[in-house]
Amino acid sequence: MFDGSLVAIVTPFENGKIDEKRLKKLIELQIDKGTSGIVPCGTTGESATLSIEEHERVVELTVETVAGRIPVIAGTGSNNTAEAIILTKHAKQTGADGVLLISPYYNKPTQEGIFLHFQKIAQEVDIPIVLYNIASRTGINIEPQTVARLAKIKNIVAIKEASGNVAQMAMIKKLCAGNIALISGDDSLTLPVLSIGGVGVISVIANIVPDKVAQMVSLFKQNKIEQSNKLYLDLLPLVKAMFIETNPAPVKTAMAMMGMIKPEIRLPLCALRPENEEKLKKILKDYRLL
Repeated sequence: MFDGSLVAIVTPFENGKIDEKRLKKLIELQIDKGTSGIVPCGTTGESATLSIEEHERVVELTVETVAGRIPVIAGTGSNNTAEAIILTKHAKQTGADGVLLISPYYNKPTQEGIFLHFQKIAQEVDIPIVLYNIASRTGINIEPQTVARLAKIKNIVAIKEASGNVAQMAMIKKLCAGNIALISGDDSLTLPVLSIGGVGVISVIANIVPDKVAQMVSLFKQNKIEQSNKLYLDLLPLVKAMFIETNPAPVKTAMAMMGMIKPEIRLPLCALRPENEEKLKKILKDYRLL
């Protein structure tokens, strides 16, 4: 249902408010460059510091701008199950094609609590759900056995896996028997994930090189493995630079340098340290993006 290169799109700001004009331009750029889907209000979209009203507006604007040309998977996760249901219902009403639900953060639920959280949302809202596992952010891992249980729920269709553990991802493939699609949540592991049966990536670097990420995934799917691998290896230094500090500060800084957005990020995230900004500028020049 959801595959290829999907962009975890940034939320551009100007003077502290959502820059709707630039967001529309970013979406049009992504579609023009071959991106397979738009994922607003994820980690890269600074969902943690968007108000409920802003969150809903970003999703509405994305759905409206995309106008059915490619899928929209709206980030609607929360560590509060009731709030996640509210956001998920809104995404469905707005016309999103699916939702991305991060595992509950801070609360540190048991595996049973994680299962019940996602089960409840799936029961309340009939929309395709992509689970999102990123223990480095949430403090809790969704174990493969829990994913396998969740995969039996009809509207849980995929998992964005950003654990960094390829063996865990392979176990998910083994246990789920094709009931759930595996999507890379880490640009540095896109090709390894594709090699074990993954269907694509929800990408940060696609914000700045959408055509390259789309091409890499497309080449792999055409069984042009050597060409895909070359592109993957060529992009690795750029991937590393996008995580020189906490995402999305580096990618938003890069986009500002490229004239795509204003250089605004919300506290408690902040501007890059000067030495890291210089490193980022250099690598963008190396890739001829400046």
